[in-house]
Amino acid sequence: MVNLAVMGHGVVGSGVVEVVLSHQEGIKRHAHEELNIKYVLDLKEFPDSPVADRFTKNFDDILNDPSVEIVVEVMGGLHPAFDFVHKCLCAGKSVVTSNKELVAAKGAQLLAAAKEHNVNFLFEASVGGGIPIIRPLSQCLAANSVLEIAGILNGTTNFILTQMIDENMSFKNALALAQERGYAERDPSADVDGDDACRKICILAALAFGKHVYPEQVHTEGISDLSLSDVAFAKEWGGEIKLIGHVKRMENGQIEIIVCPMFVKKNNMMAAIDGVFNGIMVNGDATGEVLFYGKGAGKLPTASAVVADVIDCMKHRQARKYLFWSDDAAPDYVQDYLDRPTAMYVRVSGNAAEQVEAVFGHVRWLANADAASGETAFIIEKPLPERTIREKLARLADMGVCVQNTVRLLHFNAEENEEVIA
Repeated sequence: MVNLAVMGHGVVGSGVVEVVLSHQEGIKRHAHEELNIKYVLDLKEFPDSPVADRFTKNFDDILNDPSVEIVVEVMGGLHPAFDFVHKCLCAGKSVVTSNKELVAAKGAQLLAAAKEHNVNFLFEASVGGGIPIIRPLSQCLAANSVLEIAGILNGTTNFILTQMIDENMSFKNALALAQERGYAERDPSADVDGDDACRKICILAALAFGKHVYPEQVHTEGISDLSLSDVAFAKEWGGEIKLIGHVKRMENGQIEIIVCPMFVKKNNMMAAIDGVFNGIMVNGDATGEVLFYGKGAGKLPTASAVVADVIDCMKHRQARKYLFWSDDAAPDYVQDYLDRPTAMYVRVSGNAAEQVEAVFGHVRWLANADAASGETAFIIEKPLPERTIREKLARLADMGVCVQNTVRLLHFNAEENEEVIA
């Protein structure tokens, strides 16, 4: 029998307990051992829980019990999660987490501690919830060199954008609906500002390319500035707006990485991913494009991924799984986003065709009857360094042109898919 401790009994923690209790036979069949929940750590009381007699408010009960071999951390945040997880690893206990903030900020340090003490630190649920992505990247696609990854990594923002696209609902009203249905928190900033997606693309980048990427290194934009005019112009262009996390390895060893709204062509698989669903596209040199799709959050989907990692730990009690990245990237490892070539949509007030074409030359003009009165938009189709585009837009502003908004265009697997932009 393997003893498990669960730190945190919120949505995911209670889901982990539920999955373990309801899948005892399946867990035993896969791991060839029984799994027993010995402790649940939480400051609150849960007298109606089927494991109410196993609750503790003292972390030391878990840390100092040598019979506890695996610990699940589902408290969230960095403090005290990092301290607790690090101490567990150093005490020879494997740890499983769904905490994306922890992995994005401290993953390299915790993986190093796991390696030093010959235990496992696993985090499948930290990126895609119930969508398998960490294990496929580290195992199933291990024979590939990953070239780039692009993903819809946040279900809340994808739901909001779907309401804007399909129901012509304003951002404000779509957010209110997401909160009403429980998809968005009372404070939705981590989702709508792009922070959640940023943490996830950092984890994927580190796993794919072997070096830790900190969220502070990633230029991140959210969706709160998007209007129904932008949605209408995207349809005229032939696509939809999605919040995308994108990372690509460059020939010089740097990576370009960004989180922001992007125009996505209808013929791109991610354009069809709606509602609270997530999708992650991986481009490998041998496999080509592979799409991982499903619900990226939720109590039981996330708990399922956590328990799958627990089973993996049970299988690898004597031989540690190799899952690792370093924290030794060069200072310029992450390219300045302003040097990143991009095609771009620009929405302006009034008729500015003469000024725009004087500055940019040929552009593709968009027209849409649903756009706000007096607004026009154009596409800079040929990718340019964003720094160059911003300088040209500043020149437009000096000429009296009011730029209302800009949105980048997704250019995934560019060598094979030039039609993504055109």
